[in-house]
Amino acid sequence: MADRPPRILLVDDEQPIQTLLSFPLQKDGYEVVRANDGREALQRFGEGPFDLVVLDVMMPKMDGLEVCRRLRARSTVPIIMLTAKAEEIDKVLGLELGADDYITKPFSLREFRSRVRAALRRAGMARTESLEEEAPLQVVDLEIDPSKRAVRVRGADVELTFVEFEILKALASNPGRVFTRDMLLTRIWGDSAFRDPRTIDVHIRHLREKLEREAKDPEYLFTVRGVGYRFRDRERHHAHPPG
Repeated sequence: MADRPPRILLVDDEQPIQTLLSFPLQKDGYEVVRANDGREALQRFGEGPFDLVVLDVMMPKMDGLEVCRRLRARSTVPIIMLTAKAEEIDKVLGLELGADDYITKPFSLREFRSRVRAALRRAGMARTESLEEEAPLQVVDLEIDPSKRAVRVRGADVELTFVEFEILKALASNPGRVFTRDMLLTRIWGDSAFRDPRTIDVHIRHLREKLEREAKDPEYLFTVRGVGYRFRDRERHHAHPPG
């Protein structure tokens, strides 16, 4: 990445919110580009590059969920969505569409800045780690190359978001080990006050849809009821039982 401050695309149709959020980001040394609605956001994103997108859900012309879907179809840039407390369904849907994090309004500027730093840190760590050679992992027909952040299953490339890749890498690097939702939250979001276990459930569901032949009968990502998740034991190469 070029030696420049991180660029953040801030998308919100309310000017006071834009001003309130952009000031502390600029104070923290980030370059902030504003967009007033979804269509303008897509146009601005095309003029990138950007290191992070902060995206409000409720906007005219094109809502944040549709913008998220379109951005995710062309980029793995980290996306933080802003949702109102009453928009519970939007949080889950945003994560399903590929958002990495969401913040519920009202929120403190301290929490907002913390979450932005965490998202940029994760992305920066991913770039740093990509310079270091890590041995690829292969389990049956799933291949994970940490140094390239590349995943293939049954010979086909699979596009994962930053968070999806980090969850998969954590589990696959420790086959058979059970991770609680809190363990995965801490590994990816650090000690942020944002600790909603449903976030992990949504990302796991998304991973299963991308990697498993049958999401309800997984080969790789297993639920440990009442505890969390684990990756299949690497030694288990037996064929599926009949039926």
